[in-house]
Amino acid sequence: MEILKLESVSYTYRNKYQTVHAVNNVTTAFETGKVYAIVGKSGSGKTTLLSMLAGLDLPTEGAVFYQGKATSKMELDRYRREDVSVIYQSYNLFPLLTVEENVMYPAQLLGVSAKNARQTAEEMLVKVGLQKGQFKRFPSMLSGGEQQRVAIARTLATHPKIILADEPTGNLDVDNGDNVVDILIGLAHELDYCVIIVTHDNVLASKADVKRCMSDGHLSEESD
Repeated sequence: MEILKLESVSYTYRNKYQTVHAVNNVTTAFETGKVYAIVGKSGSGKTTLLSMLAGLDLPTEGAVFYQGKATSKMELDRYRREDVSVIYQSYNLFPLLTVEENVMYPAQLLGVSAKNARQTAEEMLVKVGLQKGQFKRFPSMLSGGEQQRVAIARTLATHPKIILADEPTGNLDVDNGDNVVDILIGLAHELDYCVIIVTHDNVLASKADVKRCMSDGHLSEESD
């Protein structure tokens, strides 16, 4: 089922020296139950595209639609809290909160009680392969792969429909990277999430259901 759509989307900004056309006239769509990989070199526009999908930026031309409604017409704070979640290369965990507290935090922002948020956090941590003995540890006590699993569990705690991943395996070794990708694929195929991964890693991209290439702000159709 189609959940996100971009129609003639462009994003232009001006810095001190020039006008930058970061995204140029992109039209594409994303469905639930699939993993998408957007591949491109640094500066190709893929991170800007991800920011618009996440509701962090609005297009300067065209529109991004979520379930048929333009994000420019939506309450973006609510969209980011409830419908879409981003996983970053650097994990972005709170260092002074335990693993469990990190996962509880976004649900509590939505008004979920501590008891229910903790129950959900434990369920999500188990889902991504963490052990109960790790729940009370701080992020610095975990490996990089384990920290990224916590970040994924935190993403799942608010039950978003869309998961955006920005170079999710960039700081991980091959084995941990493969495990993280397998988790993301499982979320799409088994639980019907829409998973969109931005990456420069063609090996990771080859595991996606759909691979698209970004270059000079343009997004190509599916590419092998």
